[in-house]
Amino acid sequence: MPCPQSSLEKKNSSDSDEKNVGGETPYEKLMHSLHHDPKWLQEVNLGRRVGLYKFRGKLGSGNFSQVKLAVHQLTKERVAIKIVDKGMLDDKMMRMLNQEISTMESIHHPNLIRLYEVVETYSKLYLVMEYASGGELYNKVTTLGKLEEMVARNLFAQICSAVNHMHERHIVHRDIKAENVFFSNPNRVKLGDFGFSTHLTEGNNQKLNTFCGSPPYAAPELFCDENYIGGPVDVWALGVLLYFMVVGRMPFKGQNVPTLKTNIIAGAYHIPSNVSRECADLIEGIIQQNPLDRLTMSSILSSDWLKGIVLPSPIDSNNGYYLAPTLRKSVNNISNETNEQYSSIEQTARERLHDLGITSQLLEGQNCQGSRSHIIGAYRIVVHRVQKQLSSFLDTDLHNFHGGGGGGEKSIVHRRRRRRMNPLGKMEKWKNYHWNRSINRNPDC
Repeated sequence: MPCPQSSLEKKNSSDSDEKNVGGETPYEKLMHSLHHDPKWLQEVNLGRRVGLYKFRGKLGSGNFSQVKLAVHQLTKERVAIKIVDKGMLDDKMMRMLNQEISTMESIHHPNLIRLYEVVETYSKLYLVMEYASGGELYNKVTTLGKLEEMVARNLFAQICSAVNHMHERHIVHRDIKAENVFFSNPNRVKLGDFGFSTHLTEGNNQKLNTFCGSPPYAAPELFCDENYIGGPVDVWALGVLLYFMVVGRMPFKGQNVPTLKTNIIAGAYHIPSNVSRECADLIEGIIQQNPLDRLTMSSILSSDWLKGIVLPSPIDSNNGYYLAPTLRKSVNNISNETNEQYSSIEQTARERLHDLGITSQLLEGQNCQGSRSHIIGAYRIVVHRVQKQLSSFLDTDLHNFHGGGGGGEKSIVHRRRRRRMNPLGKMEKWKNYHWNRSINRNPDC
């Protein structure tokens, strides 16, 4: 049986709970406004709304997209929406965008940005994602300077746990950098921007030949070789990121690609003496010129420097309730809904959605639409909200953590604000840099 239409242009009038045109539940009233409220329709035409979301401001922009803050009008949850102009994309860029969506549907970890919904219009594609309100790690370090090692340990462990989760699912990120790490609260970070990610269909040793990412984080083989293995490239970028976090500047300098490339290939960097021996050993083990000599993700996570850190656990991939509701079991073709069928999180989410007017019948009717359904989008938002409310991991001050040590140390946002600095010098220009394949080859490699 095909899925019912999920388009916001057509309301599902067959549901028994929808009784009149104006609507009695918040969901019904919202849908009525979407189709009949002149002000709402005008705001849609002016680009101030899309679907069930109202835009609140701009968060950032890239070469082919921009990211805006928005509010989901039913749940009042703040979200980040990546807006892509389809007319600006060639076939390759469209494939990359579809790969980004596929990646976000395949990864389920508390330190990876979530995808809630995908809204498509004639000219644009909107990726509705989790909003991490604390901003970029890049901006924190450039504003406050290097991180205290206790702070860096906890944050780096979260990032590594997220990357390890991706690698276990044969997905490589290929654009790990401080600009793509976001704070959801003072002590929790999320890795995002999966535009360059790819699935390794032939296993983790599959050779790749698309050169992407940011040059200051690029492994030597990206400059020297005709192809590369994705996992070690991500690992190298983690080493550069760790150096940036604990030193406050990049390990390899260069005001242009040739100079930067020369320094990366030569391995020309220095670890200051104030960095602990355990941290320095980890950096040196990661930033190895030969990808075969680099530490593996498991070695990084079990390193002396990260010893005692409580690692976040991936969401149970055997239970897909966080992506779509569990279908109710039926007996003699009669639907039978009992609390025992659902996890406590899903049950709570269903109850909250029912209070808003989204019934189990509506939910399950849209199940196979996935992120293309505004109903499933609302479901994912509410499930995530419940999960966040139940979670206590990394939601308290760092001195309460296992292995945190240094009881009186504070989180990054509680530190005294310092004079703004730019540890990258003029390398700010690398933030939106895209590889030019013609400059990657180095005959001296």
